[in-house]
Order: sequence, then C-alpha cells, then structure tokens
Amino acid sequence: MSLAINVSSSSSGISSSIFRSSELKVSQIGSLRLSDRINVSAASLSLSGKRSSVKPLNVQSFTKESMVPQAATMVASEVTEKVVEVEDFEELAKRLENASPLEIMDKALEKFGDDIAIAFSGAEDVALIEYAHLTGRPFRVFSLDTGRLNPETYRLFDTVEKHYGIRIEYMFPDAVEVQALVRNKGLFSFYEDGHQECCRIRKVRPLRRALKGLRAWITGQRKDQSPGTRSEIPVVQVDPVFEGLDGGAGSLVKWNPVANVEGNDVWNFLRTMDVPVNTLHAAGYVSIGCEPCTRAVLPGQHEREGRWWWEDAKAKECGLHKGNVKDVDGDDAKGIVNGGTKSVVVEDIFKSESLVSLSRQGIENLMKLENRKEPWIVVLYAPWCPFCQAMEASYDELADKLAGSGIKVAKFRADGDQKEFAKQELQLGSFPTILVFPKNSSRAIKYPSEKRDVDSLTSFLNLVR
Repeated sequence: MSLAINVSSSSSGISSSIFRSSELKVSQIGSLRLSDRINVSAASLSLSGKRSSVKPLNVQSFTKESMVPQAATMVASEVTEKVVEVEDFEELAKRLENASPLEIMDKALEKFGDDIAIAFSGAEDVALIEYAHLTGRPFRVFSLDTGRLNPETYRLFDTVEKHYGIRIEYMFPDAVEVQALVRNKGLFSFYEDGHQECCRIRKVRPLRRALKGLRAWITGQRKDQSPGTRSEIPVVQVDPVFEGLDGGAGSLVKWNPVANVEGNDVWNFLRTMDVPVNTLHAAGYVSIGCEPCTRAVLPGQHEREGRWWWEDAKAKECGLHKGNVKDVDGDDAKGIVNGGTKSVVVEDIFKSESLVSLSRQGIENLMKLENRKEPWIVVLYAPWCPFCQAMEASYDELADKLAGSGIKVAKFRADGDQKEFAKQELQLGSFPTILVFPKNSSRAIKYPSEKRDVDSLTSFLNLVR
C-alpha cells in the first residue's frame, strides 16, 4: 500500500513525492484524526538538542483502501532520533564521593532547580541551609511540624527564616489520624508499644506528601550519626523508598551532602559561619526530634542515645530514612548480608586482657551460683551497637582498674541467637545492659543509669557488691 503526500514550500517549490509504507523509517509518530483533508501548519520540534523545522503538509483525501488506520505518518528528512539522557546516579555518587558538601549542594541545586528542597529538622542540619545560601542559587526548605516539637525548635524555625530571608514550607500530620491515635491510645503510647506508629502518622506520611511534589530532596544524614545503621549512606542516590513528582520507582533522587562529614566538623562549620542553632544543643541535646522522645546525652554516650532511649539501639530510626537503614541484627550481626553474597566482618569490642569473655554456658553457670566467691559485673552487648562502642574505652579502663581487686569484669555478646535468651533471663532491654552479680546473692542487679564512665560504674559496684 502506498501513501501520497503533497508537500508545498515557498522556498523549495517541491510538489509531491510518493513513499512506500514498507520503506518508512520514522523516529516519532503523531496520531491525528483523518478527515477529507488535513492541514498541518509549520512547527518546530526539539529533538536531541537540535531545532528541526517541519514544513507545511497538505495531505490529499484518501480512499477507504489507502487510509492508514488511526494515524497519519509524518516524515521529514531533518528529524533525527530522539535521545533521552538518563543520569547514572551511582556513577555520580562515585564522582562526588570526595567532594565538599558545598560542591555537592551546588550540583544538586543546579540539576533540579525549583524541583528540589532541603529537609530541615531544626537541629544541626541548619548547615544545609547555610551551604545552599553560599551557592548563591535559589533554594527551597521544608520541615515536618509533628505538633510535638520543643519550643526551642519552633523559635529556631522563626530565626532561620529571618536570618536567610526565606519561608519554610511546613508539612503537618493528618488531624483525623492524630485524633484517632490519641483517643485510642493516649498521648504517650509510644513509651509502651514503640514509636513507629506515632512517627508513621506524624512524620512519615507528611513527608510522603511533601516529596510527591518534588523530583529530589536534600537531607542531613551522616554516616557517623549511627554507625550501626547509617554507615553506607551515599552522597546521592535514587530514593529507594519514596516517590517523587512523576510517580513510581526511581522518580525521586535523594542528596546527602554531609554524608561523609563528621559531627565535629559540622559544628566547626556552624561556629565559623555564625549560623543560628537550636539552643537545646547548649543543654546537651545533640540529635533533636520531638519533645517526648528526645533528651540530652551524657559524656561517653553516642548522640543517637538521646532518641527513644527506652528502645533497642536497632529501633532508633523513625522511618524517614528507611532506605538507608542497614539491618544490623540477626544474619547481618553474624557477618552475612544479602543471602550470603556479601561478607561483613563485625569487629569485636571490649578487648582488655583483664576482661572475661563469657559463653552462653558460662553466664548460665554464673546465674546458678548462690554463694559466689567474688562479685561480677557483666555487660550485655552487641559489637555493631554504637552505644556499646561509645562505652568501650571506659569499660576496658574499668576492667584494668579492678584487675586483682577481687571483682570480675566480664562481657557477654547478647545479639543474634542469644538475644531472646538475654531478654528472658538477663533483663536485656536495649544495648548495652550492665548487670552486677553480688558476692552472696543469686539475683543479678541491673545497673539503672546511663552514666557509663569509670567513676559511676565503680561507685555503683561499691554500693551493691
């Protein structure tokens, strides 16, 4: 079947040409409704970065036998195949791995313009706003107002807006969902059944709504914030959890400009640039979230230990960065990741030669002794736990200090297969848990404080041993 097309042009004087449909090679097909006569006006197409002028086409009327079903095929010699460039963000992350936060921020704002925004929590992530300001590019900032933030955080929001001359785009939880949660479970249900449900309603779902209007977002995640769960954060990635403006998997890009920066360096930057900060930091708060779930940390404690302190270290995430949270329990704790395809070596901690390393049988025997010859102090730990890692130096020092004193200092690894046993028999709530087995008592006493320095532990031992 052949298709006759008359092409008229004031400059070329071309009359008509006949093309066989079997020979047509068309990079783009336009679907048009056919009538007795179709007039297509001059148009410009932008393909592969080139401007191509399509000349007016006068299509003669067709017989039933020659009509192309449902479409008319347009051919122009200048039209070339459209090439869609797809960014390889894994490769980009490798190129930017050693880049400064300012360079990464500039690249993010350059690529996404008004379709990207900074997620601001009201803590030290104010550094992101300063970096964006330094690029000289326009930028957007949004924040999640859960309704349970500290007064100091709200005051910081106002200060930041005035300091940078911006308006923060606040996202709020659904009032009906919050009302149902509080009426059914009360204001502080998270202390009893965990924080995940409350965070899902007050934080995760509002975040999901915010991100649906963007193509990329910028976070303040750092690898050192939680070495057990955030140690593999890239500086840029396709978001593995949330969707963006276009919808579907891969529709949102996540930038983490300070992923490779240590907390001390972030604070040095904030002080140097005289950036406004949350006044709670001066009171010992490092990681800041909602008021009921945040408290100051003590010397020797990791910054995330001030969040959801009544829960296991593995649970100290709210769900906003679920795609970056590495599973550190079970198989991962034993060195098996992704079905055994990747080997991970978890280095043990508490290495003092004065320490006794207890096996399951060893600690069961210790529990059974009613008249011990000497008191014992035992830490229940997991080597991947950042809070256990934070107290390693002080506990090793305690062991060396008490060597030969008649007090045994020991450790028992209580994650993996031993976790359920430790919960049921050893009062394990979260890592680390410290127990004292007095000299003349079969019952272990759980150390109640989070002050894990040598002096505090020694004082407790002297009171109960």
